[in-house]
Amino acid sequence: MSRAPTLPRSDRLSGATRTLLAVTWLVATLEGFDLAIYGATLPVLLQTPSLGMDRSEAGTIGSLVGVGMLIGAALAGAIVHRIGPRRLLVGSIAVFTVGMLVSTFAYSAEAFGFGRLVVGLGLGVVLPTLNAYVADLSAPRRRSRHIGLMMSGYAIGALAAPLLGAALLPEVSFRWLYLIGVVIPLVALPLVFRLPESPFHLRLIGRGAEAAEIETRYGLPSSHVANEQAGRLFGLGPLLTRRLAPTTLLFWAMSFCGLLLVFGISAWLPSIMQAAGYSLGSALLQTAAMWLGVFVGVIAAGPVADRFGPRIVVVTAFLTGTVSLVLMSLQPPTFLLFLLMFVSGFGFIGSQILANAYILSVYDPENRSSGLAWALSVGRLGAIAGPTLGAFVLDHANGVDGNFYSFAIVGLLGALTAVLVPRRESRIDPVHGDAMPATRLADAQNHSRR
Repeated sequence: MSRAPTLPRSDRLSGATRTLLAVTWLVATLEGFDLAIYGATLPVLLQTPSLGMDRSEAGTIGSLVGVGMLIGAALAGAIVHRIGPRRLLVGSIAVFTVGMLVSTFAYSAEAFGFGRLVVGLGLGVVLPTLNAYVADLSAPRRRSRHIGLMMSGYAIGALAAPLLGAALLPEVSFRWLYLIGVVIPLVALPLVFRLPESPFHLRLIGRGAEAAEIETRYGLPSSHVANEQAGRLFGLGPLLTRRLAPTTLLFWAMSFCGLLLVFGISAWLPSIMQAAGYSLGSALLQTAAMWLGVFVGVIAAGPVADRFGPRIVVVTAFLTGTVSLVLMSLQPPTFLLFLLMFVSGFGFIGSQILANAYILSVYDPENRSSGLAWALSVGRLGAIAGPTLGAFVLDHANGVDGNFYSFAIVGLLGALTAVLVPRRESRIDPVHGDAMPATRLADAQNHSRR
């Protein structure tokens, strides 16, 4: 009997993989910037007469991004198997660029909100598609670290927003910051066109020879043709079977908690810290420290997740964010506050980034893209609730402690849902180390008996 091929164990990245990570890192940077720029500019937006926003309207506009992302993520889950992740990425980048253009030149709260809704639609497609695309082109033993490296770009983009805000606002118009999100995608789009299509998608549409060539170039195990039911009910049907329904529902709850934290805190943190008595510049620098923590945390946690499994890393991240928020409510000295901001960034934003890797590691290849897309789509209800929750607590709570406590409770619930996700070791491929579809399970069991 012929032996199954083994993958090279070298830790050096091939040129193809380095190019993949560099281009997807740039796309993730755009996503992080476009998301965080709203929170960084919100104190100025509230004082712009032509927009006429109050806190309630600002919370609603912040939630509109979540509404757009909910629709976009559901759209990604429905059509990713039909058109392929690379083409989906190109289209979604174009969409959120148009949204940033509308926001740049908006002169009313309604027009600005529409622009943010369009931005959310594009970002909603990008996030699950980008993660699944990198997962499809990564060897199983490197998947979490590659996703962490790629999503460190998300942290850098989000870090750039408050740093630029601290340096330029309020002397320079907020519109120049939004214009950056229009110009840089013009550089990214041609680079994305040069990347290969996902080999899994190529096999799905009958282009097996091309898929095999890409797998060889990226050092991947041979992907198998997906279950024909993968696209049923827009990719949702297989996720709600008796076997996968508990996992799917828990992932939805976990994403709800994670995205509520990401959107609620990123939208309102500068304003919360201003309410606590800090200047705009100091509040924005504290926000920058948070995003720096995301950058360092997701890069460091990726190899740990590959070695010990992403579950323990996700749970640790949620709990770290919870503890940090509680300590911040005690009004620590400034140097300790910056340290807590750094640590909490890994906790309440890194947790969601690592949760994406967790979802991709549990679902088999035929459900990977749609599983993450639908988890993020349902989770966008948290993204919608987050900014509204922050605005409500900031307006009605006595002091800023209520904001910290309300978000800390959500972090604790996120950790609990991650713990409860069923283990599925029995469905790990003993040859390649990857999750596998049901059609391969019997063959794998026969292989292990031999």
